[in-house]
Amino acid sequence: MKTAIIGLGNIGARIAKNLMVGGESIIVAARDLAKAKALAKTLGVEAEAMSIADAVKTADVVILGIWFEIIKEFVVAHRASLVGKIIVDPSNPIAPDGKGGFTKIIPSDQSSGQIIARLLPEGAELVKAFGTLGAGSLEAAARRKPEPAVLFYATDYPEAGRVVAKLITASGFAPVNVGGVDQSVRIEAFGELSEYGKLGRLVTRKEAEAILNPPQDLRLKSA
Repeated sequence: MKTAIIGLGNIGARIAKNLMVGGESIIVAARDLAKAKALAKTLGVEAEAMSIADAVKTADVVILGIWFEIIKEFVVAHRASLVGKIIVDPSNPIAPDGKGGFTKIIPSDQSSGQIIARLLPEGAELVKAFGTLGAGSLEAAARRKPEPAVLFYATDYPEAGRVVAKLITASGFAPVNVGGVDQSVRIEAFGELSEYGKLGRLVTRKEAEAILNPPQDLRLKSA
């Protein structure tokens, strides 16, 4: 399957590099085609630069390394070409707060994953993934030894989830499914499973599974 990374900022460029190291053939695309060509040249022969429109049409999996608000515009502009694709959304619905930090720009109980999923055309399958960690951790923690760090993902489409889980593995992380897209708020910024939320750190698969499936006595105490 062909994987395209749209948007080559801190997140998109790091995902592209990690996938290349993991042996994946990828397409890179950005509004500035020259930027995409420059990155592809540094990545090697298994990376191909294309215009955004051509990348979307060519790829089977489209990873959107762009801001949440821009994704909404992207879906409108490329709606017909998204049918039949797996759409990977790493976005976090945040904006600078004017105080050196960030604030959530949608209600606290909502997720960008659910919003984007509702905007996609019928036949496009969304997987929320690659946004649990910041760009620094995506770079520093890839292929961590002795145990890989976890990247959580959420989706309503099991087969699409398996495809993206393989990409997460190729990028040097351990994939852990948290459930459907209705659970994506947990893995976005400020969520309980985000590096920039309650979790606040990297975890191994064993640690992640303990968090997701606490012992019965702990469940009773927290009920």
